[in-house]
Amino acid sequence: MIVNRSVRADTILSHVVYDSVEEALAWLAKAFGFRDHYRYGAPGEAGGAQIYLDRAFLMLRRAREGSSTPARLGASTQSLTIFLDDIEGHYQRAKAAGAKIVEEPHETEYGEFQYAALDFAGHHWLFSRHATDRDPACCGAIVSYPPVG
Repeated sequence: MIVNRSVRADTILSHVVYDSVEEALAWLAKAFGFRDHYRYGAPGEAGGAQIYLDRAFLMLRRAREGSSTPARLGASTQSLTIFLDDIEGHYQRAKAAGAKIVEEPHETEYGEFQYAALDFAGHHWLFSRHATDRDPACCGAIVSYPPVG
């Protein structure tokens, strides 16, 4: 995998809210290829789960008072970026499974090859691969973290 100094890909464990964790598990497996790591809560009515795809891990949890999905809110709440090697194949899988594609595969100005999709609950997903190494200092950026590599 290419290292791109303009985009660091460190570990972060996001928690994503769904009305039904079970429905989310099934849809995310079919459309995006996520796999279960573990579930918690009552059998058949998971209150939460941890899933993974390649090197990315996420937590899913059931919506409760004070939380909702983007579809219910009618607004975007965040964007999740997952780094993969086979963006083209992943794009085809997601599209065939009914994910709403909101950005076709393309290379960004900061050196990523990616596409974007919405899941059934309105969550925005970016699937990305480092395409070229871009030095963040090239464009007048202020770089305050240690260089990668």
